[in-house]
Amino acid sequence: MHLAELNIGRLIAPTDDPRVAEFMQNLDRVNGLGKRMRGFVWMMEGSGEPGRGNTEACIDGDPQFVANLSVWENPAALERFVFDTLHARFMARGKTWFEELVQMHFVMWWVPVGTRPSLDEALGKLAHRAEHGDSEAAFGWDWLRSNSKS
Repeated sequence: MHLAELNIGRLIAPTDDPRVAEFMQNLDRVNGLGKRMRGFVWMMEGSGEPGRGNTEACIDGDPQFVANLSVWENPAALERFVFDTLHARFMARGKTWFEELVQMHFVMWWVPVGTRPSLDEALGKLAHRAEHGDSEAAFGWDWLRSNSKS
């Protein structure tokens, strides 16, 4: 099995606004780093336009909601990318570019090797976690660390 993850956020301003320019200018850099990491499998892509990442994938018709959906060989590979690379510096500055969300915004789940989950499937996993809490079906870091052998 591989590990899928969805992380969503709502930008404080439209993608062409100067308040989020630094974030937008670094999307390709950070995403490119992830794609080169050992254990990376797949990432949901946008239009391919430089500096756009996957910002075209609106959630609930809101263009300021952005989603990162990816698949990794194992939890250690994802954890290395998230916490031990340049990504961690940008994540620490998230409040600069993103609204604070009160609803659940992150979920992981196991997928068969070769699976490329859709955004709708991922949002369903997020809703499942929000409604039922952490379980084998949808979980966060704490549950994963307590229940995984990888």
